[in-house]
Amino acid sequence: MDMILLWTTVPEKSVATTLSETLVEEGLAACVHVLPAGESCYRWQGEIQRQTEWTLLIKSRQSLYPLLEARLLALHPYEVPELVATPVSQTLPAYWAWLVASTREPSVGEA
Repeated sequence: MDMILLWTTVPEKSVATTLSETLVEEGLAACVHVLPAGESCYRWQGEIQRQTEWTLLIKSRQSLYPLLEARLLALHPYEVPELVATPVSQTLPAYWAWLVASTREPSVGEA
């Protein structure tokens, strides 16, 4: 199985909407689930930061990761965006079939 679950965070709901719609429209993700805003606490450039962020759960395929990463880097407003990918070892066969049908295969030379 080639399925992965990725997540990223963004600073505004409008960015979450744009990213999710773009990734699905371009076939890089079958689904992007946008979680409600929450507060992140992190260290950036030596200072403790607190920021409201939306979390995106991106359902895709490992074979599309290089394209997803490049697209996210092009669209994301953060200098160093979070993009964490986890392999999925099992899912319902019908869900897997839907995910494959909803995403595209990379062309030769793309991945």
